[in-house]
Amino acid sequence: MDLTKKQPSLLLALIPIAVLITLLTINVLVLGSDAISGANQIALLLASGIAGIISFRLGYSWEEIEGSIVKSISSAMAAMLILLAIGSLSGTWLLSGIVPAMIYYGLKILNPTIFLFAACVVSAIVSVATGSSWSTVATVGIALLGIGKAMDISEGVIAGAIISGAYFGDKMSPLSDTTNLAPAMAGTDLFTHIKYMAITTFPTLAITLIIFFIWGFTLDTSQATADSSAVLLALEDKFSLNPLLFIVPILVIAMIVKKVPALPALLIGALLGGIAAIIFQPQIIEQVSGVHGDYVKASFIAVMNAMTTSINIQTSDPMISELLSAKGMSGMLNTIWLILCAMIFGGVMESCGLLKVIAEQIIKFAHSTGSLVASTAATCIFFNFTASDQYMAIAVPGRMYADTYRKRGLKPEVLSRTLEDSGTVTSVLIPWNTCGATQANVLGVATMVYAPYTFFCIISPLMTILQAYLNFKIRRLDDPKE
Repeated sequence: MDLTKKQPSLLLALIPIAVLITLLTINVLVLGSDAISGANQIALLLASGIAGIISFRLGYSWEEIEGSIVKSISSAMAAMLILLAIGSLSGTWLLSGIVPAMIYYGLKILNPTIFLFAACVVSAIVSVATGSSWSTVATVGIALLGIGKAMDISEGVIAGAIISGAYFGDKMSPLSDTTNLAPAMAGTDLFTHIKYMAITTFPTLAITLIIFFIWGFTLDTSQATADSSAVLLALEDKFSLNPLLFIVPILVIAMIVKKVPALPALLIGALLGGIAAIIFQPQIIEQVSGVHGDYVKASFIAVMNAMTTSINIQTSDPMISELLSAKGMSGMLNTIWLILCAMIFGGVMESCGLLKVIAEQIIKFAHSTGSLVASTAATCIFFNFTASDQYMAIAVPGRMYADTYRKRGLKPEVLSRTLEDSGTVTSVLIPWNTCGATQANVLGVATMVYAPYTFFCIISPLMTILQAYLNFKIRRLDDPKE
């Protein structure tokens, strides 16, 4: 230990957190949903400045703080690259008619009454198959949101159903990176972790599906029928809705299932979408490019615009025109800005141990198994809030608590399950977390708009805490039956 460096007190560690919470609260009260467009980024940077001043006073050099910031940003670099790929994919899949075709056939098949239930189930199936909540939301999620909006269902509720299903797979799929990370941090194996996690996850999903099923019967579907008919007519008029378009999303999902990394899979999907647009949508190509008489030039301009900048397919109905819009890569830059600022804050907080000292104080209150699990869940949520990244929210508490769980006689899968039940799923509920910022941008629905309806993500940490306090299926090292 470097004797020139001082250990931070709990009060010092809480000052940047208090500043951040105060600034974020003011932003929301004054700017509402526009806070994410710059004000929240500034709040994170100002709180980072406060944390930096504290770090200097504790004896840390700028080089040490900067190194921690760079390391923190590096951990989120893959997420930011995937964001750009998702923006590109959403543009070409709109231009090609893939998303419109999904919306069209979805409206014909799905009944508004069961739509929320079905959206959650479909998202869960796809995310288990792919192991990626991000890929699920960026593909079938966008289409499901369009279908639901055409049925005149609140976009916050639709997004809540999609994200609930997507994060079920993020927890349970053996292909998911978080599902592999949690047991690695806790010291157990993958399939022991998944089997044990089912004890809390399936009841949580069942409650979520019951809520969405009952919710469907409270919807007024009279207006939905008229809106759906208008959307169907507009889609038939604008696009060539060929079933062959579904080859592209099937290929992308197949690549992810075959463990092709998400970034190249999504980029290939974006390029295939551009090719499909050139083949199937010549009239859209000309409309978007503004070029007539030179199809090669028109195709190049349209596909490049779809991948890089926002495009909008105009119809006579403003609501349908909004439905037929995509942001491209440029639409993701604001989210990347938010992630960068969040990772700067997390890096500065970690550089001098401010996050560690807060977490260590939490452990002191964990006297029973229930309170230990509750403390672990609270720590994971805290790291999602401050470090702004679900991997940090799993990895750091996993390292911190592993020895404590072992000393309390608990098997490592108790810890790994708690990490996933709280670290993985709550990340999407925080606007400046990489997950919350990404899903809000991809779906075009603000985090605080969909968060109250992501029942799976809200119930998951409560379920794991409840079972711990009830001592239900808690595995112990001295129990031979377990």
